[in-house]
Amino acid sequence: MKRSGPLFTLLAGLLLALFMLSLNVTSGTRSTSTGSESSGDVVSASPTPTASPPSGKASASPSPSPSKTAVPNADYAGRTDDDSSAVAVTLRDGKAVAYFCDGKDQESWLKGDVEADGSMRLTGRNGNVLTGELKGKRIRGTVDMGQREYGFTADKAVKPSGLYRATATVRGAEVDGGWIVLPSGRQVGILNRAGKPGPAPRIDPETGTVTVDGQQLTAKPVTP
Repeated sequence: MKRSGPLFTLLAGLLLALFMLSLNVTSGTRSTSTGSESSGDVVSASPTPTASPPSGKASASPSPSPSKTAVPNADYAGRTDDDSSAVAVTLRDGKAVAYFCDGKDQESWLKGDVEADGSMRLTGRNGNVLTGELKGKRIRGTVDMGQREYGFTADKAVKPSGLYRATATVRGAEVDGGWIVLPSGRQVGILNRAGKPGPAPRIDPETGTVTVDGQQLTAKPVTP
């Protein structure tokens, strides 16, 4: 029994040494594994670059509203529905000037703006009003002369058709004449001598020349 005591002690020490050795090996393995996982965590935890805002946001600012389509510049001339008078309208850069004339003693000069849709309301002296609308190559509307309203249709006119006017002093009197040259070549006009209206003499549509009381004048195309 005395001899087996030291032997048991030696075996116990050997087993303890083997246990400690295996414990160190296991701890090293876990440390290595933990270290690799931590390293992986660090890599995956690196900050992700901030995404730039979608390009759509840059273009999200409101675009300017489309501009209105301008009514084309042109001249129009025609007759009233009852064929008693003529009407001419000249359009330039969104503005309009018109002339109503019966070729005897009734006339009216009117002016105003033209809307993008071709509608217009032109006004003249004595409360006269022309209301019209441009559709295609013609203007359809009415002229209110106070005591009477006239419907009219004016088709697009090609020179020398259109609207003409001449103002001058002839033999000491102020002369003011207006002429409408229709597409058919027919002319309708009134000449005022010192404020007294009457039928206007014929003009030369090619040159605009007209003779008034022996004096030659030049009628020019009317623009707003």
